[in-house]
Amino acid sequence: MAHRIGVLLSGNGVYDGSEIHESVFTLLAIDENRGEAVCMAPNIDQHHVVNHISGDEMPEKRNVLIEAARIARGAISDLAEISVENLDALVIPGGFGAAKNLTKWAFNGPDGEIEPDVKRIISEMVKAGKPIVGICMGPTVIAKALEGAGLKEHLSVGTTEEASPYEIDDISKGLEKAGAVAEMKSINEISIDETNKIICAPSYMMEGSITDVRNNIKQGIDELFEMLES
Repeated sequence: MAHRIGVLLSGNGVYDGSEIHESVFTLLAIDENRGEAVCMAPNIDQHHVVNHISGDEMPEKRNVLIEAARIARGAISDLAEISVENLDALVIPGGFGAAKNLTKWAFNGPDGEIEPDVKRIISEMVKAGKPIVGICMGPTVIAKALEGAGLKEHLSVGTTEEASPYEIDDISKGLEKAGAVAEMKSINEISIDETNKIICAPSYMMEGSITDVRNNIKQGIDELFEMLES
């Protein structure tokens, strides 16, 4: 029987939702491992809508679930209706939506709020001993969900030793403020927390090609299936 892998999406598009390349590569890697992807998203309004050409905010509203359905080709569920009992693992792709819609990390760092159902599903997965993969900014969502649990989970959003378009040091310090242990990993590496069953792949947090991102995500998802089989 195929492993059912939840894919938690945050919209559609890097600047206000899920990073599309990361999301599609996640779905591809799950299928290559003969798993079944179960796409989900919270049924809430996006924080805002961004013009992906100019970077300007647009005067309109969009729904996270409806926008994420574009990536899932319509096969998506409201996160509120998803139970941990129906999943074997969970993957959280990146994109600014992770830090604007799933949490408010983009505005208040680790002090930002987290959507209650996002916190619920992550906390329940960890409590049940089921693996989680955080891609790109996904680890910040995991850190926020597990804040106060005392797990000292090991997470990574990249490394300060190589080029990045983002403030890796600041984000890593935010992870630690939320109670995690921040690891430095390049786009060619993943971090693996065997104790808490959490895998992180930096992907587009670091400078790299689309092929680099594809390979990094495949590395993380392949490790996830090894974890599931062990």
